[in-house]
Amino acid sequence: MLMNNSIKTLLQTEPNGAKVNVKGWVKTFRANRFIALNDGSTIQNLQCVVDFDNTDEELLKRITTGAAISVTGTLEASQGKGQKVEIQVDKIEVLGDSDPEVYPIQPKKHSFEFLREQAHLRVRTQTFSAVMRLRSLLSFAIHQYFNENGFYYVHTPIITGSDAEGAGEMFRVSTLPLKNAPKTETGEIDFSEDFFGKETNLTVSGQLEAETYAMALSKVYTFGPTFRAENSNTARHLAEFWMVEPEVAFNDLDANMDLAEDFIQYVIRYVLEHGKEDLEFLNERFVKEEATKPQNQRSEWSLLEKLQFVLESQFKRVSYTEAYEILRNSKPNKKKKFQFPVNEWGVDLQSEHERYLVEKHFKSPVILFDYPANIKAFYMRLNDDGKTVRAMDVLFPGIGEIVGGSQREERLDVLKEKISKLGIDEKELWWYLDTRRFGTAVHSGFGLGFERLVQFVTGMSNIRDVIPYPRTPQNAEF
Repeated sequence: MLMNNSIKTLLQTEPNGAKVNVKGWVKTFRANRFIALNDGSTIQNLQCVVDFDNTDEELLKRITTGAAISVTGTLEASQGKGQKVEIQVDKIEVLGDSDPEVYPIQPKKHSFEFLREQAHLRVRTQTFSAVMRLRSLLSFAIHQYFNENGFYYVHTPIITGSDAEGAGEMFRVSTLPLKNAPKTETGEIDFSEDFFGKETNLTVSGQLEAETYAMALSKVYTFGPTFRAENSNTARHLAEFWMVEPEVAFNDLDANMDLAEDFIQYVIRYVLEHGKEDLEFLNERFVKEEATKPQNQRSEWSLLEKLQFVLESQFKRVSYTEAYEILRNSKPNKKKKFQFPVNEWGVDLQSEHERYLVEKHFKSPVILFDYPANIKAFYMRLNDDGKTVRAMDVLFPGIGEIVGGSQREERLDVLKEKISKLGIDEKELWWYLDTRRFGTAVHSGFGLGFERLVQFVTGMSNIRDVIPYPRTPQNAEF
């Protein structure tokens, strides 16, 4: 029995007349003779040439777009352009029929909106197969980077009783009946009778738990799903997304910035080396898409140029205060071109401000640091000025913030005071505070939204197109 070959392997093989077997899905079948076959191992299709005179007519009728087939034949030099090899078919077996009248992924251009409605089949298109292969490569590169640098992979809880971000936009986890839920004497829902005996939610971050492990293993990271019940329907937000969160004991903010820059450049370098074929296809798509936009909305770089830009640039490190002055005195701000004016120190910077700093002012990736304390989370270390914290955001062209992190507040008294001001019950975070009671030390970490990274690397404009099954308000199909 012949071993099944991947199309990627066969396309890299010399045309030696060897007998081969390949399985995949029909992309097109032209003139009852030329089958374009794809198995997902590569963006390229393999041409299989059928001997019409010696092939059953009923079998030929079943070779339709979307059908799964097995092809056996000889690997020979291709007579067509753009391909080195093709299969001269000896035998075809239809493994799964596909009705051409109803199969939605036809060999024509489909809108991304339509393909989101067909999320279970859209990965059969060239664009989405390329995106998902690159997503897989990025995942591997992330694990490889941390493994090579002495980090331990920690699986932090998905169900949690704490809100790491303090935003309150969390999905509740409960087994209590929706009707007639038990109530306390004051008429509130009695969560003591719930499965966990307390109110619990899906996590928005694994950071707090990762911190506790960093205070024993020194260098850890978590990479898993996180959830936010933010009622946002933008191209930048998902309700379910993946986060990469390293935490490092004894690292201050400067070391944290070094880590973020080195990490991001490593994974981008990895996909440029190992995902070249898919990136070249997506680069061509990106350039064509940009050409359809008004001149003032077009990107200055192609996708590949943007990736090289990040790879070859030294990230510019700028304090929030310096960035604020730059933005306040900028032409777009003075001419009221920003949607959100920058007039007062302490304003939370928006994507338009971040992109101006990266793309127009510094022309390099930027790391902003020392943000106003009142716009950042409670766990960030307070600076001696009493009004800023040791926070950092990494800003990229075309996307704005891609990483957010900080040096963590290691001083017990300061952390307790900040928690008290926010009205957080100390009892809820007793275990987190313990790490400040028993062998506290300077430590830092950051979070990278994985889908944001995939978006940047693939050039996709909508975050819903870089995750297999997007979860957004009013949408939990599939």
